[in-house]
Amino acid sequence: MEFYNDYPDEFEGFDFDEEALLNRIGNSLSLIEDGTAILNIESIEETIHLCIENDFIEEGLILVESVLEIHPYNSEFWQYKGILLNNKFEFEDAYFAFQSSLALSPTDVETLINMSIAEENLDLIDDAIESLEQVLKIEQHNDEAFYSLGFLYERVNKFENAIELFNIAVELDPLFAEAWYELGYCYESLDRLDDALLAYDKYLEIEPYSYSGWYNKGIVYVKQKKFDEAINDFELSIAIKDDFSSSWFNCGVAHANLEEFDKALENIKEASKLDKNDEAIWYTLGQAYEDLELYEDAIISYTKALQLESRFFDAYLARAVCFNNIDKTGFAIKDIKKTISLFDSSVEAWQTKARIEINMGELNLAIESLKKLLSIDDKYFEAWSDLADIYSEMGNWKESINAFNVCTKLQPENASSYYGIAKQKILLSENKEAIEYLKSSFASNPNVRNELSKDFPELSQTKRHL
Repeated sequence: MEFYNDYPDEFEGFDFDEEALLNRIGNSLSLIEDGTAILNIESIEETIHLCIENDFIEEGLILVESVLEIHPYNSEFWQYKGILLNNKFEFEDAYFAFQSSLALSPTDVETLINMSIAEENLDLIDDAIESLEQVLKIEQHNDEAFYSLGFLYERVNKFENAIELFNIAVELDPLFAEAWYELGYCYESLDRLDDALLAYDKYLEIEPYSYSGWYNKGIVYVKQKKFDEAINDFELSIAIKDDFSSSWFNCGVAHANLEEFDKALENIKEASKLDKNDEAIWYTLGQAYEDLELYEDAIISYTKALQLESRFFDAYLARAVCFNNIDKTGFAIKDIKKTISLFDSSVEAWQTKARIEINMGELNLAIESLKKLLSIDDKYFEAWSDLADIYSEMGNWKESINAFNVCTKLQPENASSYYGIAKQKILLSENKEAIEYLKSSFASNPNVRNELSKDFPELSQTKRHL
């Protein structure tokens, strides 16, 4: 009776019996110790294959090293040792094991391909490319070598080169799922989004239960602003792997872009449960609450993000806005000062500071903040508009007109700026000029007539003739 036939058949199917494999490993070691390994070398080799396939790394290494003590010139077992060491992330030792294998069998393509993996992880990219090119000299149609070479070029962002190589791989083997997957990624990286979708579709025809494939396809749809399609793919990804936080997160983002804020909140909350230590998720959860005007809940989420990342500029800025919205201006101004200390050239931060100061009634401080903003970007329309409104509220109508004049130059089609000048002109009793600005305002937006009725009811008759 041959030793191999004593083993159960469970290894031939999809089921994995850990106890059976451990028994098989033990029997293989007994054969080596008994000195009968040479008579059962194929069975021992099969056991090592099973160790590699089922991630029994330490056990596989014990077997390989035991065989190599007896047969140190067996190139295949040096290759197995390298593969196991690769799987253990001990790439330097793996590299030397592959070198030993190649010294005995210089043209073994499997060894060269696996050595390229060790070389890649040791950042010996040129050596890895050379190893794979050597494979292609030996086997011109080795699809795995084309794939691995493409992956190396992808790693160094040479996406066009990678695409060419992956396309050769799928021409040689149209069912090469991994090559289709990486093609999708490379096309996406080059913003060739339609090509990326086609590649991911090919991949998913082969691997329909790949949660990452559906997720990647969803991301492409997000980039195309096809949010309904993206949501469908993220939901498929979740159905396959319901603890994949990235799919929940981006499904929420897609809903938010469709202004489906309740659904966005639901999905992003689920992502935060699955990944409690991702500050970006907590920040986006804060945005979801803010979209629903649930400012106190938003503040809690932004605070969690800041606990995870103390220099999270956007979280400080967003929390300041929320504090301001619920009239907790003291906390708001504290946050906005922290924001500015992190990035004092942020126009958004200075504008938010001005609006907090307006809410506090500190109009002179708000003017200073807006002037600081305009020293950074003198074409920031909203700052000039805010400045004009403040001057108007303070009764400084000429300065208000000057600011609104800048607004009309920055956005000539904006009716509110012309109307703002007209209001100041009326207050200065410069009615003739006011009428000209009102005409410009009404021409841009006829609905401004309603504002005139509210602000200056005494002009309600005059406006009919404008």
